[in-house]
Amino acid sequence: MLLVCLDLEGVLVPEIWIEFAKRVGIEALKRTTRDEPDYDKLMRYRLELLRHHGLRLSDIQQVIAAMKPLEGAAAFLDGLRARHQVVILSDTFYEFAGPLMRQLGRPTLLCHQLEADEQGFVSNYRLRMPEQKGAAVRAFRGLNFRVVAAGDSYNDTEMLAAADVGVLFRPPAAIAARFSQFKVTQTYAELESAIAEAG
Repeated sequence: MLLVCLDLEGVLVPEIWIEFAKRVGIEALKRTTRDEPDYDKLMRYRLELLRHHGLRLSDIQQVIAAMKPLEGAAAFLDGLRARHQVVILSDTFYEFAGPLMRQLGRPTLLCHQLEADEQGFVSNYRLRMPEQKGAAVRAFRGLNFRVVAAGDSYNDTEMLAAADVGVLFRPPAAIAARFSQFKVTQTYAELESAIAEAG
């Protein structure tokens, strides 16, 4: 039985931190796992920037509430779910993802959690577990699923390597070059074909 594991940001929805950075005009917040492979370093950097600029969790949630999935993402996901079981494996946070998950028909999402202090500032983040994407794929394979995984960033590459078939979706050129063992797709039709071939 085939199980499809997808990254969220960059595959189904825009990069949340980039959208937020655009709205508040803080260029430094556009840095993502496409730029910084060390997730803890990236998150500590983000939390410092938020506090420095007086931005609270509610400010980020307000921006997310106005976001939409990428064009064609909802239809792609609906079609995929009609044929396969699908799990979203993301390094986003439940406190961010709610509005976007509603627009995508509430697929199963495994991600992380944020902690806010009494003033509403994001004070910390809690990982579900280190390298949770790769661990989840290995667990699904241990349950005798054939797994196809798709993502776009450094933090997806362990998941892609752990899957039976790993596919990059609209990756930056540097990631595509560094991880040339994975097929690169640029459209949902190409990604759908890669998944069908793997099945």
